[in-house]
Amino acid sequence: MSEDFEDRAREALAQPKNVGEMNDADSVGTVGSPDCGDMLRMWLKFTEKDGKKVIDRASFQAFGCQTAIAVASMATELLKGKTPEEARLLKPNELSGDLGPLPPMKIHCGQLVEQALKSALDGKDAPAKPAVETLAGNLHTEPPSSGKIKIVPFVEDAND
Repeated sequence: MSEDFEDRAREALAQPKNVGEMNDADSVGTVGSPDCGDMLRMWLKFTEKDGKKVIDRASFQAFGCQTAIAVASMATELLKGKTPEEARLLKPNELSGDLGPLPPMKIHCGQLVEQALKSALDGKDAPAKPAVETLAGNLHTEPPSSGKIKIVPFVEDAND
């Protein structure tokens, strides 16, 4: 990894933004695999601006890789003010924001954030309060049957 990337990632980790559950979220997406240990949950809150639905706030909870935490922090800031359509078009390298291009062995972190975002954008209602309060506690439990939280398995590319 380049020293510049490491410095920016370390800085993002020192003061991550928008970490934690959002009780008034309009949608939530959870992706990851307890097998590899990387899981990410993203909450989205929408508002109307100039007659369009836009993302007002985004937050996340991550379990696993520090780079995924740094990318999620950057992405939640980047999402503010974007329409769901604009957000859906963002690619992993764009979601990493000021971190810059991810090193090849960390590209899966951007993909994890992208998948959590798309899962949240596919949500329809605010999530029911999960029986397990934390993402880490949710690693080995069954997903809720309410259908309000969509868990999408994250499959790592063998080339990562």
